[in-house]
Amino acid sequence: MKMLFINQFFWPDSSATSQQLTDLTTALAHRGHEVHVVSSRGGYAEAAATDAPPVTVHRLSSLAFSRGKLQRFFSYVSFYPLAFLRVLSLPRMDVVVSLTTPPLIAMVGQVTKTLRGSRHYIWEQDIYPDVATELGKVAPGGVIDRVVGAVADSARRHADGIVSLGRCMKLRLVRRGIPAEHIHIAENWSNSAAIMPMERPGSSRELVLLYSGNLGLAHEVKTLQQSMLTLSGDPRFRFIFVGGGGRRQELKQYLAVYDIHSLEERGYVPRDRLSEGLALGDIGLVLQDSACSGLVVPSKVYGIMASGRPILFVGPPDATPALHIREHGCGWQVDGGDHAGLTRLLLHLAEHRDEVLEAGRRARAALLQHYDLPQGTERIARILEQQPVKATATSKAKNSRLSEVSLSEVSLPAVARACEGEHA
Repeated sequence: MKMLFINQFFWPDSSATSQQLTDLTTALAHRGHEVHVVSSRGGYAEAAATDAPPVTVHRLSSLAFSRGKLQRFFSYVSFYPLAFLRVLSLPRMDVVVSLTTPPLIAMVGQVTKTLRGSRHYIWEQDIYPDVATELGKVAPGGVIDRVVGAVADSARRHADGIVSLGRCMKLRLVRRGIPAEHIHIAENWSNSAAIMPMERPGSSRELVLLYSGNLGLAHEVKTLQQSMLTLSGDPRFRFIFVGGGGRRQELKQYLAVYDIHSLEERGYVPRDRLSEGLALGDIGLVLQDSACSGLVVPSKVYGIMASGRPILFVGPPDATPALHIREHGCGWQVDGGDHAGLTRLLLHLAEHRDEVLEAGRRARAALLQHYDLPQGTERIARILEQQPVKATATSKAKNSRLSEVSLSEVSLPAVARACEGEHA
């Protein structure tokens, strides 16, 4: 098959979506598919040191990405028309896959499906406009919310399928009126061959908690900040933040005000040195704002599991990281805002290091069984390789009747039950 992927970031950019897309396209090329990628020149994160994937990359001369609001906006705006023109200039593809950077890039995939007859899938990484409204960047129910929502949902309904990163994300999409049977769950992954468990350097007397990756607006930091403040005088604890993101400055200001010395900051770790980077901690931290449950799914969970470290998830109990923790016994979940509970847990773990080691072993075992690179890419490959089935007159009538049912007629408990037990 000829397959085309559209995303602003791709190899050698080392952002999370770029890494996942690089892994997937490499696997698809090795399965014998002709793979093309339309992307920008990158700029989200440092360049990866890995070899170029065996795919054809069509680089656009859109404005470089920057974390400033205006620069980011113009980098998005310049990407849309260039991507549209480049996609239409290419030979017809059998399958087109749109990611969600920039937001609404699925419009290009939808137009390609209409004009070229290609099958179109949306690989949801962040659900727009919900992320923006939940984080207070767009007024709920306002013009931007309604227009962006209508455009995004139109592309979703006309796509041949939606790839969701977890059950929580599927539930969010169903709440937007996307049929449950239209959504495929395919969790992200990590590469167990590239990220190996290593001994932590430094004193064994310390319990080191590591946050590695982007610290952005969707990450809940106040609970952890308050616990760090409570434990700041206890020499058994050390916190390391590796990476960058919009909330790093907020964290620095908090540390400066309260003079917390138990925290260390470092820059991004290259992908080929992630084993060393993730070995800096005894426990991997994952933070998520409860309002963003299902809107984003933290991919750093799988790198932590690959490193043989347990997960400490500060976030909602219905989010995908919490589900993994309960299913595999590979860590602990604490609700956002419960800094007292988080502090008690950390004090307990400092005295029971055997529990930390055992949870880390279970994390690695679960990764190898369910979320390693071969299983992760296989899940999506099966979705994209399936042949379309022509609808019969009966199925068309059934679909017509289903489309007349409004979302208000579907109870949320029923939706939740429909999503239970699904493991792609």
